[in-house]
Amino acid sequence: MQEEAPELKKLTEKARGRQQFVFEGRTVYEWEQNIDETHIYIQPPEGVTKHQLDIKIDPRHLKVGLKGNPPFLNEDFYSLVETDASFWMIEDNELHIQLQKVHKGETWGAALKGHGQLDMFSEQEVNKKLMLERFQEEHPGFDFSQASFSGQAPSARSFMGGVHHDPRMR
Repeated sequence: MQEEAPELKKLTEKARGRQQFVFEGRTVYEWEQNIDETHIYIQPPEGVTKHQLDIKIDPRHLKVGLKGNPPFLNEDFYSLVETDASFWMIEDNELHIQLQKVHKGETWGAALKGHGQLDMFSEQEVNKKLMLERFQEEHPGFDFSQASFSGQAPSARSFMGGVHHDPRMR
């Protein structure tokens, strides 16, 4: 197996990890995804507790703000979320919003519409990450941690008949 150049390895890890949405030089939130979920991370203002937050997760829309004030975020999701399995929490002084994707294996180009788009390199790296997650889920006895793709990775959602919600149902 050919070893990646350190610069490429660093770019790959960044592309597969948290993405930042920056507005006017300030990080508004970070986000990442896996085969089942999209996660949004927001640094709340100093001293704000969970009791002061007003958060509403709809299938297509997210509102985040402080009670009694206009929302800080009031945006559509990139794609549909399953509201019954989506939730938020404060974790390590960070607001963590966990969103269950309706379309398992779908690669989201952004967490929220109109908030940028993954560049082509990052999108390909996320596709590779989701495909490896799918392979691991469908073949739990195998170790895919060192697996790699040459060329473009296919869509984890549609490759070879599509992703299955229950890997035992193949």
